[in-house]
Amino acid sequence: MTDSTLLLAQAAQTDADPLLSMLPIALVFGIFYFVLILPMRNKQKKLDHLQQTLKAGDKIILNPGIFGTVVAIEGDALHIRIADQTKVKVLRSAVAGLQGPPETDKTEKK
Repeated sequence: MTDSTLLLAQAAQTDADPLLSMLPIALVFGIFYFVLILPMRNKQKKLDHLQQTLKAGDKIILNPGIFGTVVAIEGDALHIRIADQTKVKVLRSAVAGLQGPPETDKTEKK
């Protein structure tokens, strides 16, 4: 036998099960789904729920990092107080989250 016919015979033997050759691709997709897509989907659901359940008095953070307090709700828009005499109207989708408790400096100077 010549080298070319030997190579063709080996190639024919390795292509016997096409499902087995797709297994690594399916495995990579499964890992990608559970590591990246599923956590992002859960995070987005929580954010959507938060944006829909906002009420007057909630302390929030907007997407550009602006801290404010919800003053009034008007459909998909919120009236936010960001300073003593400053109020702005923003969409609910601009809310990034609720303000956490104020962080205290735990290291004390001696």
